[in-house]
This record gives sequence, structure tokens and C-alpha cells, in this order.
Amino acid sequence: MQTILVIDDDELVSRTLQRALKLYDYQVMVANSGTEGLHMARRHRPDLLVLDVIMPGTDGYQVCRQVRGDPMLKNVPILFLTAKSKDEDKIEGFRAGGDDYLAKPFNMQELQLRIKAILRRTTKSQIDESAGQIAIGEVVLDTRTFKVTTPVGTKLLTNVQFDLLYHLMSNAGEVFTSQQLLQDVWDYPRDTGSPELVRAHIKNLRDKIEPEPRRPAYIRTIQGHGYTFAL
Repeated sequence: MQTILVIDDDELVSRTLQRALKLYDYQVMVANSGTEGLHMARRHRPDLLVLDVIMPGTDGYQVCRQVRGDPMLKNVPILFLTAKSKDEDKIEGFRAGGDDYLAKPFNMQELQLRIKAILRRTTKSQIDESAGQIAIGEVVLDTRTFKVTTPVGTKLLTNVQFDLLYHLMSNAGEVFTSQQLLQDVWDYPRDTGSPELVRAHIKNLRDKIEPEPRRPAYIRTIQGHGYTFAL
């Protein structure tokens, strides 16, 4: 049984989520502050964090950054669930290391589908160590270590970044729309994911691998069509 840790200072919301998600056969833990949530995450290492942003003390963005900086937790997927619904709030969440972002008020069925998609792609990303490497020009992706080597150095990728780069490099030269990437890479049901999520992860990936992220040489935008890994 997969474990979800809900971190939300609104006890009514967190307990409602706990009861609802248990109906989908998840084990659900609850923390009502960022600090408590970090302690619980380190003790139990959940399969997914559902994280509010607006909390006293350590807010959700800070929690996310600390999780991403923790060697034991850095690959745990994070879904932001918050009343902060502006585009800049979502971008801040993705920059902090979030995998997805859903605004309150929310539909429980959509939340369940988002969680299912995140957990499915996390499981899928456990690559066979014998798979080796994908190399295209100056870019080498090591599927055993989740590291990518380019002229700017060697960087460790998150699960989300790895899945995205793996897909683009495996299909180099092919152009993918945001909707295709949401479905092909992260198993989102049709029309449930946001193109903003794709744009944010493309930007984060470019920041890691491109010599000039504002003028990408590898992951290129084909105006009006989508994204491609250049041959």
C-alpha cells in the first residue's frame, strides 16, 4: 500500500483528505505544520507529499526546498494543494521543486487522478540499471544514476526531469505538444494536466543542461507546435 503524507495547517482539510484518500486504498498520514511534516517525512519516507503553501512558520515552498535538498527525500514527488492559485504562485511551486499544483477549492476525483498519475510515473521511472546511457551529441543521460552530462557539467536530475529528458532524447527530432508530454511522460488522463506544468519543468531542465538557457541548443521550442530534442 502506497503512503501519502498530507501537510496542511487546516485540520479540517487534512482530515477530510485523509478520510477520502483512504477510500482509494492509500495509507494516509497527516501533519499540521511544515516542521512537523518534515519530521514525519524523514521518519517514514512517504511515496507522495500533498503540501499546502500557506502555513505559519515554515511554509510549503520552504518545505519543498528542504525535501529536495534532503538526500533521503529528494526523489519523493510533491503535489501542491493550496488556495494560492495565481500563475506566479504555481511557477514558484514548480521552481521550488514541486511535481504538480492543484488549486483549492478542488474536485476530489481530479485530485485522485493527479495522485494516481504522479505515483504511476514515479514507479515507471525506476529504470533497469542495465539500461545504460542515451547519448546525443554532447548530451549523455545515464539511466543508472539519473545524471546528465553536458558541456556545462554533470547534474543530478529529479524523477520528473529525468522522465522528461529520457522521453525527449529517446524520441529526438520528434515534436511533442504540452498535452502529449503530459500524457506520454507523466500518464495524465486527457485534459487533466496543465501546460504550465510542462513549461515550468522544461525551464528547470534547460537551466540544468543548456549552456545558455535563454537560447536553448538542445531542448528547443517549435513555435505553435511544442518541444523537441534537437539532433
